[in-house]
Amino acid sequence: MGIFADFDMKSTFVDYKDMFFESKKYWLIFLVLTLVLGISTVNQKNLINPGFAILTFVVVAILGIFCIVFYFLHNSDEELYKVAFVMILIFGIVCALIVPICDVSDEIEHLARAEMTSRGVIIPHWTGEDMGVIGLYNHTEGERISSAQNFGAGYSSINAMNFFSASLGNTVFETSHDTDKIDLRPFIIDSAFEQNPFFGYLPQAIGVILAKLLDMNVIWMLWLGRFFNLLFYAGIVSFAIKKTPVLKIPLLAVACIPISIYQAASISIDSMIIALSILAISYFIYMCKSHEESLTEKDIVIFCVICLILGLCKLPYLAFVALLLFVPSRNFKKDRKSHYLFVFACIIVVSIIGIIWSRYSAPTLLHSWRSSRNLINSTLQFNHFISHPALVPKFFYNIFFLDLPNMVTGVFSFFGARQFHHYDDKYYLITAVLLIYLAFTLLAYPRNVKFDLKSKLGAALLILVIYIGTCFIQLLTWASVGYYNLGISTRYFVPLFALLPIAIWIKKNPIDKYEFDKYAMVFMISFMALLIISFATKYYWLI
Repeated sequence: MGIFADFDMKSTFVDYKDMFFESKKYWLIFLVLTLVLGISTVNQKNLINPGFAILTFVVVAILGIFCIVFYFLHNSDEELYKVAFVMILIFGIVCALIVPICDVSDEIEHLARAEMTSRGVIIPHWTGEDMGVIGLYNHTEGERISSAQNFGAGYSSINAMNFFSASLGNTVFETSHDTDKIDLRPFIIDSAFEQNPFFGYLPQAIGVILAKLLDMNVIWMLWLGRFFNLLFYAGIVSFAIKKTPVLKIPLLAVACIPISIYQAASISIDSMIIALSILAISYFIYMCKSHEESLTEKDIVIFCVICLILGLCKLPYLAFVALLLFVPSRNFKKDRKSHYLFVFACIIVVSIIGIIWSRYSAPTLLHSWRSSRNLINSTLQFNHFISHPALVPKFFYNIFFLDLPNMVTGVFSFFGARQFHHYDDKYYLITAVLLIYLAFTLLAYPRNVKFDLKSKLGAALLILVIYIGTCFIQLLTWASVGYYNLGISTRYFVPLFALLPIAIWIKKNPIDKYEFDKYAMVFMISFMALLIISFATKYYWLI
């Protein structure tokens, strides 16, 4: 009947009432943890006007208690996927509503691409000369001026996008135009992620289509787009949790990291990338833990399709398909020689498609304000890198000793279009507690299942390859020629966290798995609640 058919909510009111009291210890821990860490987000402005922050705490407290009670009613491994779907959707919806207008990194461009997809535009058409956008940037005001509006070059969109450009980083309380109707008149916008595949915006496009069909206010283009993107994310993640036979809590923890929920509740294609990555990893675990001679070519093809869709959304993740080489061959029905021939053939096909796609997508980067603003030229940057051998060790030093620590600590750090600086807010206390939680959940999770050395090495190698590959692509497509300002963001590497429980396992953990899962869920829900509180204290102190 499918995954959603099981959400019948058969438990009666009495069941919830009884479980409410039985789980009192755990939701009290949740309340104390959320309150203590939530106070660390409060600033002087909140003390003057505490109303919205208090209201937000009350709301997330109620939602958190409900999620904990729901978990205890469905706390078996067989039903954990239901909990995953419900709590991601609950906290994600609040996040989608409370995050300011297009505040997520590059969200206005993702929205423009989603709007084009809603009109059936599969491949956006660049209207200017094929020489890159002249992006004007106002350094004094800290905002970019659309080159499209000044030079008539860009992509065909609708005039409603003007509202989002003018309201970038504002809340709905700070603009009077959120109630305007959707203006469908033609409009040229300068950047729209032409290099991304159209199917990465299908969920968001559904929301935009509904907003148009129902003649809703313009803000609903954003809100419904975010909602359907979140719905897709919650569905894929819950299916992944259901599919994997082991490591359900670690995979769910990665899916619920605040930076993951932040992206999932936006218009960004990163939501699909994270969800499909977790699905690919769950399928890899499923294949590794299957019985001997139980897997067929169908399983290989399914895994390849997942990796292909994922890789077309973000090319470095095409490397996930190589995990097929690290699944124990004894689990497949074919003899070893035939098995590897088929696996290699599938990997080659996926790689060829990826190469063909990259040959199309790479030149389209010139059709972006980033190209001229940062003096980006992939060819010149590559030639500069090769002709200066001394820069090679510098590159590796930067990505492992400078960028890696920043990436790891970015699990609770967000864009903030209003400040125009990436990850301005440093929530040190929350980040420290979150990293400790992730270390225990991902590296020391109690379990009685082991992975073959081959599978562990494969996961470790993939983490290294994707990390270095992504950094190198950023060097070519983001950094100015001769510079190493890579623009690396934690969101690029969230899926790699999900590979850590396979690659690394600290055996000594005296806590029983069943008891560990309970506390892991309490902390998981607390961090999602803190995500909401952090935005309330940051943006809504005037209310």
